[in-house]
Amino acid sequence: MDVISVIRTKRDRGELTADQIDWVIDAYTRGEVAHEQMSSLAMAIFLNGMNRTEIARWTAAMINSGERMDFSSLPRPTTDKHSTGGVGDKITLPLAPLVAACGAAVPQLSGRGLGHTGGTLDKLESIPGWRAGLSNDEMLAVLHDVGSVICAAGDGLAPADKKLYALRDVTGTVEAIPLIASSIMSKKIAEGTGSLVLDVKVGSGAFMKHLDDARELASTMVELGADHGVSTVALLTGMATPLGLTAGNALEVRESVEVLAGGGPQDVIDLTLALAREMLDAAGLTDADPARALADGSAMDHWRRMITAQGGDPDAALPVAREQHVVTASATGTLTTLDAYAVGLAAWRLGAGRARKEDPVQAGAGVELHAKPGDPVTAGAPLLTLHTDTPEKFPYALEALEGQVLVGPADTAFATPPVVLERIG
Repeated sequence: MDVISVIRTKRDRGELTADQIDWVIDAYTRGEVAHEQMSSLAMAIFLNGMNRTEIARWTAAMINSGERMDFSSLPRPTTDKHSTGGVGDKITLPLAPLVAACGAAVPQLSGRGLGHTGGTLDKLESIPGWRAGLSNDEMLAVLHDVGSVICAAGDGLAPADKKLYALRDVTGTVEAIPLIASSIMSKKIAEGTGSLVLDVKVGSGAFMKHLDDARELASTMVELGADHGVSTVALLTGMATPLGLTAGNALEVRESVEVLAGGGPQDVIDLTLALAREMLDAAGLTDADPARALADGSAMDHWRRMITAQGGDPDAALPVAREQHVVTASATGTLTTLDAYAVGLAAWRLGAGRARKEDPVQAGAGVELHAKPGDPVTAGAPLLTLHTDTPEKFPYALEALEGQVLVGPADTAFATPPVVLERIG
């Protein structure tokens, strides 16, 4: 087998054989295939696509590049959720303990933010003492004791994906649907969960800007789950406007705790409950009532136990940025536009995100929203509060928001879109 013939096959719109896929993934993981050669193959896949058979084999090869976790010793059924990423998407934080409070085990392997999309681990690391890095034994112990864990994936899980993901990020091939689908599903299948619910974001603040692309990605991942014996469903959810009223690390933790305490923004509550019901149905816990678990405090109890089990102090004060800047409404009327990408970019520029994986983040940085599209606003009233420790960043954040926060006449007709757009699976 040689890599040039593999590249030429896909360059010429041919179908890669199982042997070609197994070999090239293994050889790249071992360093036998060079980065520039895999870059060429990734671009050929980006341009010419893959069929279902190829994607399934590519995913299997990435799973087989590392270990596969085993949760069969747990007394609860396992279920997990994956979001394709958005702005203000703090849903994992209330969702994992909520589903655990209803009787399932939730092994949530999460990531860090890059660019305008926030990372779950960055958010939780704003809690004093909390640890993202757990060994497999520690992860299993927390699942036994609490029922939910949110942590970083170990180095042994799908190492081929780690190399390929970093390569795609610098070669303009991130958006290739076969590579997105296989990247997500190789990690989730290797994780060993019994069932999986996918939250595929659609809109300006998401990877998938258009409904048709999101539908294709979701369908591909649902099929991959079925091919590998993992019960999988997907919800297509809106990301034209940020989720909730915060985008930033400690800001989003604070809002998540509000949801667990029975309050919080309605869109965050609605999506948390929708995903919880899907996860519980997939786990066979059809009689569980997540709304009751939010209302009676049991989800909050599981949150506190989960944070404590990972070294965090659930009662500690969260970091607050040293500087704030308030953006006010230019006119009286109805807020018609609050672009998710613009808010995410502003939060990133304020220090909430990173440009490179090794960059630090500011725990207190981000954007706080005082209104959502459809709300009435008054001239001079606060629309947004920007938070940062480095006030010299304010002009760059304001530049990102220019023309993306719009107020229309008071009688502007505005229909709030549903949180869940479609269900696939």
